[in-house]
Order: sequence, then C-alpha cells, then structure tokens
Amino acid sequence: MTGARSAPDRLLAVLAAFDHEHPALSLTDISRRAGLTLTTAHRLVGALAEWGALERDASGVYHIGLRLWEVAALAPRGLALRQVALPYLEDLYEATHENVQLAVRDGAEVVYIEWLSGHSSVGVHIRVGARWPLHATGVGLALLAHGGPELQERYCAGPLASFTPYTVTDPARLRRELAEVRRTGVAVSSRQVTVDALSVAAAVRGPDGDVVAAVSVVVPESHSQVPALTPAVRLAARGISRALGWRPEDRQRPSPPASAVPAPPAREPGGPEPAVVTGRR
Repeated sequence: MTGARSAPDRLLAVLAAFDHEHPALSLTDISRRAGLTLTTAHRLVGALAEWGALERDASGVYHIGLRLWEVAALAPRGLALRQVALPYLEDLYEATHENVQLAVRDGAEVVYIEWLSGHSSVGVHIRVGARWPLHATGVGLALLAHGGPELQERYCAGPLASFTPYTVTDPARLRRELAEVRRTGVAVSSRQVTVDALSVAAAVRGPDGDVVAAVSVVVPESHSQVPALTPAVRLAARGISRALGWRPEDRQRPSPPASAVPAPPAREPGGPEPAVVTGRR
C-alpha cells in the first residue's frame, strides 16, 4: 500500500517508472507504474520536475531530465570510466569494425556504459544503460568469473534466465565456464542472447588489481573468429587497465631475498673504509 512506503521509496518509484521501454510517460502512466495514487504522483512529479530530474514536453508527457545526467556523470564507474576507456574502445572498433562494448557489474546484472556500433555488425539488444543477467553475455561472464567465490555461488544458486536454446542455465556448466574464463583470461558467449551473435570479452582492472569493468566485441556467430579477436580484446582491456593505474609488473616483481644481497666487505682494523659501489651493474 502507498501509505506504508516511505517518502524516499515513493520518490524513487517515480524515477523507476521510466526505463528503455518506457522513456516517456504521462502522469497517469507514472502513477500506475509506480504504484501511487494520482495525487501522490502529481506532487512527487512536480517536485522532481522543479529540481530538473524530470522534464515535461508540450504534450504534457514527462521525460528524464538533464539534471539527472549531470549527477550521473559524477559516478566513477560511469562517465569517468567511459572517458578513460573510449580511446581504447575506438582502437578496438577500428581493428574489428564490429560492435564494441564496455560494461560494469551492478549486483547480478551487467550494465552497459558505452557501445560503439559496427557498420556491418550483427544486431544486438544493447544500448547505453541497458541491463542483462551476468551469465548471458561475454562481459557478464568476465565480470562474474572475477567476482569472487561467494558471488559466484550465490549467482549459480539462483534462477538462470534463458533467452535462446543455447543459453547456459545449468549451474555446474556455468561454474566450468567461469573457471575457463579465469584460466584463459577471456570470456566467450555464443548464441546466449540471440542465436546469431557471439561475443569475446576480457576483464578491466583498476589500480589495485580488482576487476572494475569488462570490454567485448560482438560479431555474427556464423563469422566467428575467436582466435583472431582474442588478442585485440585482451589488448584493449589491458590498455584501459593501465590507463586506470593498474601496473601488474609492479606486483609481479619479487623482492630480492636477503641472501642475494651481498654483504659489504669487511674493514680491517685501522684500515680505510671499504668503497661502496653505487652505480648500476
């Protein structure tokens, strides 16, 4: 019931009424989709419109306002990450001329924050801001594979939605695929969302080495060339990671053992101080 919901819940319900399938709504539509009385919806919509979160066009229909875009641009996993990644995404596009995508994980879903469409590429059900279950996409598999054992077990224990006859819905098979992603460093999703598409994805790491995003190329399944695409996708992911501050060589360089550090020559009683070599060897 409306009365049992807090004011923030009702306000968020108004915003949640909008999605990619419903980008423009009348006040009546908002009231119905948000589960609010028309009076409550009118009051909340008015407040949001005054602040700039909603905009009303000449026909009286409401749209998401630019003020929300300004706020969303501050998200470190949104526009800021996209700006860092864009040069590498463009390079990947130039190398393949296929769909190129950048995505982050939000709970059990992948959220696309950038998408470059190829000239002759396969059609995909993707746009900036779109969400899909992690197990059904290449970027989602890359993110899930590096999300930690607890996340993976919790995800595999839940229902795995099916979109085509080829979508992986068996938890045991999904676990094997995630292990393969960690072993090879790339995720391959074939005919999981549409029967004509295949994607190759790789994880993007932040400064501390944690996976913060994933990049992918989506190609027609009948023309799939995974071995040829894998190096390009890996290179793009590594380039974005380094631009974000990831330095794997610093983490992999071992400290020399104490026994490998030569001791200074002994000084004879009354003799001069031994020379110290400071230059490179």
